[in-house]
Amino acid sequence: MKSNKLDQVLLVIAIFAVWQLLYVAAGPNVISSPARTLTRALELLQTSNFWSNAASTGIAFGMASVLSIAGGVVVGLWLGLRQFAGDVADPILGALYSLPKITLYPIILLIFGLGLSAKVAFGAIHGFFPIAIFTMGAVRNVAPVYYRTARVMRLPPAVTLATIMVPAALPEILAGVRIGLALTLLGTLIGELFASTSGLGFALIRATDIHAVPDITAITFLIFLFAASVNSFLHAIERRTLHNA
Repeated sequence: MKSNKLDQVLLVIAIFAVWQLLYVAAGPNVISSPARTLTRALELLQTSNFWSNAASTGIAFGMASVLSIAGGVVVGLWLGLRQFAGDVADPILGALYSLPKITLYPIILLIFGLGLSAKVAFGAIHGFFPIAIFTMGAVRNVAPVYYRTARVMRLPPAVTLATIMVPAALPEILAGVRIGLALTLLGTLIGELFASTSGLGFALIRATDIHAVPDITAITFLIFLFAASVNSFLHAIERRTLHNA
């Protein structure tokens, strides 16, 4: 445990050291220094405008996360339990997952228009595919002995799914959720960059328009902290689930 904490501290130090070297090499017109970024981030945290944009992003991200998790898990479970359907859908999901989602953004705008709906939809389609793929793979990787045990015990399909299949596949499903939520946040922010009047993505593009380098770096740093916190929380749940499995 102490070794892990020491490694994390050394990693943080290394990141800030590289950041400082990049600042020295590129100059303040490209990136702000770690010290200036931290100062500006603290200043932004004291403004109502920042929290208004953060709330807008948080609402869109929360709604997109619910849609991507619910849709991905349900579709993944269904495909994982049906061999033929899973074999047909597997390459299709893989192709759609590798497709740059930004190419779909004009279609999203035509369907949902500007505003919250477009951001939610764009975020959800980023997270849906990895969650569905991981869930389908998790169900397929469940040991056959579990199926045979359920048949011997004559469990109904719903009971088999809830008490045997999902618990056995849960660690891998959580890994997909962790990746999916990271991509959902990315999709939400990209949606705010292109067509929004609020949110942290909108704040970033406004700062870029006026070349406010400290604001750009500070907002990016705060988004990174939020994403890293969510990822660490989900990773802790995933490790605990693996430990209890």
